[in-house]
Amino acid sequence: QVQLAESGGGLVQAGGSLRLSCAASGRTFSSYAMGWFRQAPGKEREFVATISWSGSSTYYADSVKGRFTISRDNAKNTVYLQMNSLKPEDTAVYYCAAAIGLRVAHREYDYWGQGTQVTVSS
Repeated sequence: QVQLAESGGGLVQAGGSLRLSCAASGRTFSSYAMGWFRQAPGKEREFVATISWSGSSTYYADSVKGRFTISRDNAKNTVYLQMNSLKPEDTAVYYCAAAIGLRVAHREYDYWGQGTQVTVSS
């Protein structure tokens, strides 16, 4: 069992940066690949990024590649999403999730956090 809690969301101007954190409870955190997803009002949940259990492999959605960076610290049971050059279209609720192996489909993730709101003003 893994429980996840996101933090770090907020309001930022276009071109700005935010770093999201996702703190995990449970002794098996390092066994899971972790992912970030987002959901804007009226839209489906969208894959953003994923990182392997060791941190050695990452994968990004084309829409965020080169702007966002996913990382993890297994000693702190935490995964991060550094978001730079933010755009108004990045506005959404951001969720972290845990899965066995690198996954891009939200249905393949086993555990989810409650989400944190990111709003980018133009």
